[in-house]
Amino acid sequence: MEWVWRFEDARGEPVGDPPTSEEFPSQADAESWLGEQWRSLLAAGVARVTLLHDGRAVYGPMSLDAP
Repeated sequence: MEWVWRFEDARGEPVGDPPTSEEFPSQADAESWLGEQWRSLLAAGVARVTLLHDGRAVYGPMSLDAP
């Protein structure tokens, strides 16, 4: 089972080629990675992310902007 992040800009357009992150073995691993990388993703033009599990959205889109 694969967990990946889908990256989008502020308009909801895909960011990246492909517009998904590396694969993670668990939801916790994917969320930990995002916690470490969100600033660099934001700097690269990613405005929001969606967590996918086997191609289905688990949650998101979730903004990377600070509240």
